[in-house]
Amino acid sequence: MKQTFLRRLYFTLVALFLSAPIIVVAGVSVNEKQDLAFPPKGFSLAWYGQIFFDPEWRAALFASVTLAVTAAALAVAIALPLAWFQWRRIAPWASVFQVLGLAPFILPPVITALGMLTFWATTGFYGQPWTAVISHAIFFVTLPLVTLSLGFSSIDRSLVEAAATMGADDRTVLKTVVLPLIRPYLVSGYAFAFVLSLNEYIVAYMTVGFTIETLPIKIFNALRYGYTPTMASVSVFFVALAALVFGLIARYGDIRKLLGAMSSES
Repeated sequence: MKQTFLRRLYFTLVALFLSAPIIVVAGVSVNEKQDLAFPPKGFSLAWYGQIFFDPEWRAALFASVTLAVTAAALAVAIALPLAWFQWRRIAPWASVFQVLGLAPFILPPVITALGMLTFWATTGFYGQPWTAVISHAIFFVTLPLVTLSLGFSSIDRSLVEAAATMGADDRTVLKTVVLPLIRPYLVSGYAFAFVLSLNEYIVAYMTVGFTIETLPIKIFNALRYGYTPTMASVSVFFVALAALVFGLIARYGDIRKLLGAMSSES
């Protein structure tokens, strides 16, 4: 009984320690006046309203969501054929494609961002909005690549062999057998890439500069003119959105399986 109490106390303290920064930022975001104070002085949700009703913050929100939606879709489009090829073509050299997919995420973000800046500047496309989409897709392709690789590894190959025996070609097998089985991994890979792209600053700043302002870029630019609780409200908004996305994945998918755990039946 005493050990159970101490264990619960320990995990409670760890949870409070980890959530303390979020609690402080959430408290600051509801200050009634433009003040960096905790506990908050008064209570107001007006700073959250600025995200949606202030033209500059709303434009930054739209730019961030647009970038995250398109970059995550492109990352999945890149990862899907890589994972499919590696699963279908069992060969030692096939792992090279997975290494290529993992490489951008293994390198420090600053190095990756600097490399992308050099590339886009050399090709003359620096500052174009679509360069940020491609750069984010390459940078975050690891996430859907890992989840899709887990999805492919969970498929019973006898199902594919049965479909091939009945005359189905690779395209038909992919459409009718494989895609329905890996759909949860497809969705989770997209969600991971979307959330991280939404919060990413360095790569976006290095590729588009001041051409477009995402919410992270807007926060750093606004800091030059002083602090407003709107910045804290944006941070809380990001945390709430990430919690919602991952909560839906955990609610409607097998979160243990998506994270690579073996099924209880094996």
